[in-house]
Amino acid sequence: MIWTTVILAAVTAIATAILVGYFRRLLLRHDILDRPNTRSSHDTPTPRGGGIGVMLVLLPVWLIAGFVLPFDGSATAKWLIPAAAAGLAAISWVDDVRTIGALPRLGAQFAAAILGVLMVPGLVFQGLFPGWLDAAVALIGLVWFINLFNFMDGIDGISGVEAGAIGIGLGAVGWLLAATPDTYAAQAIFVAASVLGFLVWNWHPARIFLGDIGSIPLGFLLGWLLLVMATSGQWAAALILPLYYLVDATLTLLRRLLRGEKVWQAHREHFYQRAVQNGRNHAQVSIAVGLTNAGLLALAILSSTVFSGGAGPFAMVAAAFFLVAVLLAWMARGRALSESA
Repeated sequence: MIWTTVILAAVTAIATAILVGYFRRLLLRHDILDRPNTRSSHDTPTPRGGGIGVMLVLLPVWLIAGFVLPFDGSATAKWLIPAAAAGLAAISWVDDVRTIGALPRLGAQFAAAILGVLMVPGLVFQGLFPGWLDAAVALIGLVWFINLFNFMDGIDGISGVEAGAIGIGLGAVGWLLAATPDTYAAQAIFVAASVLGFLVWNWHPARIFLGDIGSIPLGFLLGWLLLVMATSGQWAAALILPLYYLVDATLTLLRRLLRGEKVWQAHREHFYQRAVQNGRNHAQVSIAVGLTNAGLLALAILSSTVFSGGAGPFAMVAAAFFLVAVLLAWMARGRALSESA
C-alpha cells in the first residue's frame, strides 16, 4: 500500500504542475488577474485561480484513494467529503471572478463544515464535552480554519509550504501509528503532493496565485483531516501541525477586533505580511515558515510516539507554542527596530 500511495502522490504532483501551467495561460488570456492594491503584498498583476488545477487533480485522487486503499471510516465519507470540497471550490471560483457577498460564502462554508463534522468518526475532544457541544465546537473550529487558511494566503509560497507541511505531518503520524497507511494518511499525502506541484508556479516570484478556489477547499480538506486525527486521540499532533497559521490568524483577528475594525475586510496586518513590509522578501518568509513547520512536525511526531503518555503531549504543545513565538518575533523584529530608530 505504501508504494501505491507513493506512485499516486508522484502522479498528483506532476499532473498538478502541468495543469496549473495550462490554466495560467488560460487565465492570462481571459485577463483574470489579481491586481495590486494598497492591501496586497504584490506589485505585479498576476493570474488568480491556480486552485483550479490543484482541485481538478486532488479531488479525483482523493476519491480514488477512498475506494482503493484500506478504509476504516464511514463509507459515505468516501464521496461526501470531496463532494463538499468541490462545492466550496465552485462557489469560491464565482467569488474569485465576480465577488459575491459574505453571507453566501459563509453559508456554503457552514454547509460543508456541517457535512464534514457529521463524517468525523468520533468525538473530537475525547469526551471533554457532551456530544452536541463537541460537534458544535468542532463545527465552529472547522469554519474558522477554512477562513484562516484563506486569510493567510497572502504572499508567494506560504500556503503551499503550510499545506504541504500539514499534509506530510498528517501522513507521517498516520503511518507511524498504523501497520499500513490508512486512507486518511494517504489523502493527506496527496494534499501535500498537489500543493508541491502548485509551488512550481507559486514560489517567489509567483507566476500564479491559488485564489479562493484553491485556499478555501484546501482549508476544508486539511481541517477535516485534523479533526479526524483528533478523534483518534492524537489531539496534540492535530493542534501542533497547523499551529503557526492558527496563532498568526487568531492573534491578528483579536487585535483588529479590539481596535473595532471590520475584520472581514482585506488588510496587511498578519505577522507574515509585516515581515515583508519590514524588508524580508516572500521567499525568506516562506522558508522561515517551512523551517518552523519542520520543527512542528517533529514535535507532533514526538507527541504521538515518545511523549504520548502523561504530560508528554502537553509539553510538546508548549514547545510548539514557543517555536511559533520565535517565528512571530522574527517576523515582527524589523518593525520593532524601525520604530525604535
